[in-house]
Amino acid sequence: MTEDLPIETPADLARHAEKMAKKKAARDKIMATKTGEKGLIIVHTGKGKGKSSAAFGMIFRQIAHGRKCAVVQFIKGAMSTGERDLILAHFTDLCAFHTMGEGFTWETQDKARDTAMARAAWEKAKELIRDPSHSMVLLDEINIAIRYDYVPLAEVLTFLAEEKPPMTHVVLTGRNAADGLIELADLVTEMELVKHPFRSGIKAQAGVEF
Repeated sequence: MTEDLPIETPADLARHAEKMAKKKAARDKIMATKTGEKGLIIVHTGKGKGKSSAAFGMIFRQIAHGRKCAVVQFIKGAMSTGERDLILAHFTDLCAFHTMGEGFTWETQDKARDTAMARAAWEKAKELIRDPSHSMVLLDEINIAIRYDYVPLAEVLTFLAEEKPPMTHVVLTGRNAADGLIELADLVTEMELVKHPFRSGIKAQAGVEF
């Protein structure tokens, strides 16, 4: 049995309307001061799930607005993913997609090869970012490549600060984002792990993890 909802009097409704009107006026005043635009450096990090998923959400927004964008995957290998399959099947005119890694480091067990692949991915990333026709470039799992010193942090910071076109958005994902990158970024989101089905014996599933 559900509890009966409280009965609101005309006075209650009037107070609520007045409160919301004041909130809207305050919000509108704040929004009126936000007039600038720039290409953002966006970092998704943390132990929780959803870093790449959120980044691909922005890539699909770019596609929906008819804007050119690009993806470079630093770690993920040849395994099929929903995002990549959809883009390659329908949106290659708007989104360049480059899977440069060969899997996670514990799968390849070859540091020299991992380093070479990460360096190649970084060179491709720089090429794509330098092209001002790209509204957004996603560097998927680059934080992992930086953490393992496959790609030098100092080089990434210098490039983003000095060579990124003013209106190009760059999104960098992966756990353990470096402090310097967090400091440079305009927007940083840390995904916090609260609960994950993997810990209960549930494997990665199509449409959820990939």
